[in-house]
Amino acid sequence: MALTCTFNRWGTLLAVGCNDGRIVIWDFLTRGIAKIISAHIHPVCSLCWSRDGHKLVSASTDNIVSQWDVLTGDCDQRFRFPSPILKLQYHPRDADKVLVCPMKSAPVLLTLSDSKHVVLPVDDDSDLNVVAAFDRRGEYIYTGNAKGKILVLNTDTQDLVASFRVTTGTSNSTAIKSIEFARKGSCFLINTADRIIRVYDGREILTCGRDGEPEPMQKLQDLVNRTPWKRCCFSGDGEYIVAGSARQHALYIWEKSIGNLVKILHGTRGELLLDVAWHPVRPIIASISSGVVSIWAQNQVENWSAFAPDFKELDENVEYEERESEFDIEDEDKSEPEQTGANAAEDEEVDVTSVDPIPAFCSSFSDEELEDHKALLYLPIAPEVEDPEENPFGPPPDGGGQNPSEDGSAHTGGDKKQRQPSADGAPPKKKARTTTIELQGVPSDEVHPLLGVKGDSKSKKKTAGRPKGTKGKEKDSPFRPKLFGDRERERDRGVAVDGAVKGRPEAVPVPGKTPAGSACDTLALCRSQQPNPNPRSTADANQPLRLSPVQIPLPPP
Repeated sequence: MALTCTFNRWGTLLAVGCNDGRIVIWDFLTRGIAKIISAHIHPVCSLCWSRDGHKLVSASTDNIVSQWDVLTGDCDQRFRFPSPILKLQYHPRDADKVLVCPMKSAPVLLTLSDSKHVVLPVDDDSDLNVVAAFDRRGEYIYTGNAKGKILVLNTDTQDLVASFRVTTGTSNSTAIKSIEFARKGSCFLINTADRIIRVYDGREILTCGRDGEPEPMQKLQDLVNRTPWKRCCFSGDGEYIVAGSARQHALYIWEKSIGNLVKILHGTRGELLLDVAWHPVRPIIASISSGVVSIWAQNQVENWSAFAPDFKELDENVEYEERESEFDIEDEDKSEPEQTGANAAEDEEVDVTSVDPIPAFCSSFSDEELEDHKALLYLPIAPEVEDPEENPFGPPPDGGGQNPSEDGSAHTGGDKKQRQPSADGAPPKKKARTTTIELQGVPSDEVHPLLGVKGDSKSKKKTAGRPKGTKGKEKDSPFRPKLFGDRERERDRGVAVDGAVKGRPEAVPVPGKTPAGSACDTLALCRSQQPNPNPRSTADANQPLRLSPVQIPLPPP
């Protein structure tokens, strides 16, 4: 069951954290699983990609923060905190720094190279319900507490640069739930406990200085239902804001410049939303509810006549009359025109080696002229070979208990201290270094919100962790795949259904090799082509969004 998801910087890979401790990396272009990392024993509660995409940092409900090498799947190092981790974030420009927000504690800035940490200053020592986030470039850290106080700290020196308080129109303050920054521009949003999303300009905040009184650019809320917001984020270009309801699986999309509500996306009734992520480049939204990742996108209609002005669409076949010289190598009757203008420019040398930066991947026009050529955009997928006759790349199948070492020599199987190579012939994995982070005055008996309240017999703590065995327990197992639509519900009850339900998208199972009766997770994806970047130009806001979810099973743990 999925709990959290996040895109990499280019939107080519989607990392999903599951409640059995695995991290599933999904290739968003091929709609297939690129890698599965057995990261933790307890549920994964937060994920973040590094800037170049080679590293992935994760946090689990047992207070462990780990850094992973995406290509090899190895753990570089671990950090053990005394309290649960609510959020973690890589520095936008420096992959050596990670911002961690522990529960009932001040935010902590980790330095991965030397395993050191710095506790950030807070406004009130008695109020430690603090959330924090890097700004777009990582120059400043914005923190917010339960009393509505926002502090802007310098990342390098941790000095206070600016501060202000979020009020509800009167002298009353409201708690800060989350702070999110746009990928482009200087805007950021603050999700507060009074169910209002406030959008601010970061330049105005820095201009006001300490104890300033900046006015928000927009105030976004649901005046009819008074909906509280579980998760909020910006679109890739920063022009739209999406917020997920904390009561149901519903997504509200606003236009940032005007503040008007563009569209409301409704998911399955009765499901609670866990996480929302907007694709960095395309108008696609990923949401998680009931352990299933749903991909929201516009249903594209192919229009071939738009590719060429003289292209004609035919309703039926037309007999084509071939010209006499149509397929000749050289047209003898063709006269040689004089090379003037555009024809004369064909002899010029064309540069085909230099690569221009893609503006959609740059956070500003004056920034990042030179893209990182070592960035990890895709993951190689090894083909699965059934019953191979011989394994030329791995260790010999009957090697007599001998394992080759790195220098080519052989060690006997009796050497227990010798690290065993992996099954695929890769070098032996290094044991990750674990560092314990000591925080003063932080309670160690706190329980993560995903696991429920302490003493609650109905909390999800019973079903957390990797399942020990599910044979014969598929009916009541919490890891049983969720199915979409009324068609699947009728099929589970044994009722024959003729044809798809009208008005409901039909779930199409993708054939896989998952054995029957085994526990598996599911991802619901929507088949979509290249969508239009402007969601209002392709479909009216009053028209329903037509999706085609596809059930794709994940391999059992």
